[in-house]
Amino acid sequence: MSSRRAFIKQASILGFGYSAAGRFLRNIGEVPSASITILYTNDTHARLEPFPENARQFAGLGGIAERASLIKKIRYEQKYVLLLDAGDVFQGTPWFDVYGGTVDFELMTQMGYDAMAIGNHEFDRGLDGFADAAKKAGFPILAANYLARDTPMNPFLQDQIVKEFDGFRIGIFGLGIKLNGVVDPSLSGEVRSFDPVRTAERSVESLRNFYDCDYIICLSHLGYKQELGGIDDEMLARNVSGINLIIGGHTHTFMDEPVPVKNPSGNTTWISQMGHSGIRLGRIDLPLSEPYFTGNIKSRYYTIGVG
Repeated sequence: MSSRRAFIKQASILGFGYSAAGRFLRNIGEVPSASITILYTNDTHARLEPFPENARQFAGLGGIAERASLIKKIRYEQKYVLLLDAGDVFQGTPWFDVYGGTVDFELMTQMGYDAMAIGNHEFDRGLDGFADAAKKAGFPILAANYLARDTPMNPFLQDQIVKEFDGFRIGIFGLGIKLNGVVDPSLSGEVRSFDPVRTAERSVESLRNFYDCDYIICLSHLGYKQELGGIDDEMLARNVSGINLIIGGHTHTFMDEPVPVKNPSGNTTWISQMGHSGIRLGRIDLPLSEPYFTGNIKSRYYTIGVG
């Protein structure tokens, strides 16, 4: 493992310059000429360097430098790009053991992430540890169903944000997994989690009616399908109207294409998730001519380390 300063410098030189790194493995349709490109990751788990070549699984895949290079290439090609993450940036390699997430947040900031949801592993060093790392995050960390008032986490959490592209408004809110039974109370402290369905309903109402959003994304760390009970992404989609896209995390699910779910209003909510460890970068292109986007969507994913 390189030193923190040396690694960031190397990543900035090699990874954040223009490159043709990465190859997409899934492509549904052509990218529309006037579109917003949504790029997304989840559960990267401090995997800053690729898996070693002798790894039992995913040998040579991943690595933040190549992901950054690919993102830069896409930004060069596309006018409007939104870059999102669905949580669990922390925990999984010695980079986290030594630096506690600060390097991850620094590099995500350099890559231009627009927002991330908070994952359960963001609590692994307690509230003070999260706050220390979050000072390096130059982007919003979203958790609409968490109440962190009077805790070190509070200054670094937001419920939702709005991004506007050529008059097209995208509302983004975050949902974290229930803390009870998942996060050690000694680590979560006085932070409280609330019902994600009711929180999502309020968030959608706010973003649609008050902020006049055309499209709504939920960054969810609830899990795609949970075997242990609790609200997951599929249940959320079936119970809440008005969410166009759920970008999920927590269950490390490799989804080759987004899954459609009919919501209570009869429209479609799409769910997607990109596995773990930065092995994949997801992409969805929204044509500006179809603001509510209830038909087939144009998606692909890139495997990082192939090529």
